Amino acid sequence: MSNPNPAPSEGRRSPQARSAEVLRVERVTPHLIRVVLGGPGLAGFPAGQYADHYIKMLFPRPGVAYPEPFDIARIRAEFPRSEQPVVRTYTVRRWDAETGELTVDVVYHGAEGVAGPWAYAVQPGAVVHFMGPGGAYAPDPAAAWHLFAGDESALPAIAASLEMLPPGAHAYAFVEVADPAEEQALKSAGAVTLTWLHRTGRVGDALMAALRDFTFPDGDGDAFVHGEAGFVKEARRLLLVERAMPRERVSISGYWRLGQDEDGWQSTKRDFNQQMEAEHGL
Repeated sequence: MSNPNPAPSEGRRSPQARSAEVLRVERVTPHLIRVVLGGPGLAGFPAGQYADHYIKMLFPRPGVAYPEPFDIARIRAEFPRSEQPVVRTYTVRRWDAETGELTVDVVYHGAEGVAGPWAYAVQPGAVVHFMGPGGAYAPDPAAAWHLFAGDESALPAIAASLEMLPPGAHAYAFVEVADPAEEQALKSAGAVTLTWLHRTGRVGDALMAALRDFTFPDGDGDAFVHGEAGFVKEARRLLLVERAMPRERVSISGYWRLGQDEDGWQSTKRDFNQQMEAEHGL
């Protein structure tokens, strides 16, 4: 591995972190916790353009004290990688510029992981550090129809996409969750056919069955398909190769991969994507 703390290259902006305060915590479903952030650190937060905006939350390592004010560039330069904050990526469920409130949904699987236990235990007033936002997708208002598909990890972006649809826009959404208790109310001005799928086998199996049975409407549609990497690989072949959707009309990527935490997935994601593209010839 190369130097874990390389100096920023010339012309490259150093990473900047924002600080926010936890305002409210809500249990949306048995395994979904909604955390609402606010405070002066969110002033001018540049979100709202994309439905898949995301932030990279920075969780302190146990027993490690970081300098104040929190400076991620300094931390990365002065602390060994093993003591740097743990990074976890989360989609922005909602950004309200008027109230200055940023909402993030976190899937909770008990004591497993980093963000889930944090969301379960965090109290209003706690300070959170994060980087971002990133993002690249928004539903094309001129599309004849829209297709959305994903598991729990993609649900915040799908929900945000549905809220961005213009009145009457035709959309078809397939969301795979663990069981019926994980369903939640989603709002849209569009004409949305929403199908909840309940997992009985491998993550993504129900989604792939639904996508294979889906009758593509006439006209140029766009698609947003995200979630577990194995499912995404199968869905990518279906949409781009078998159904020949234009590449520029499909937003598709693996948010996570079975058997890996985010650190492991991010370290292998580029190779995975290159191999997938080579296999699909695209």
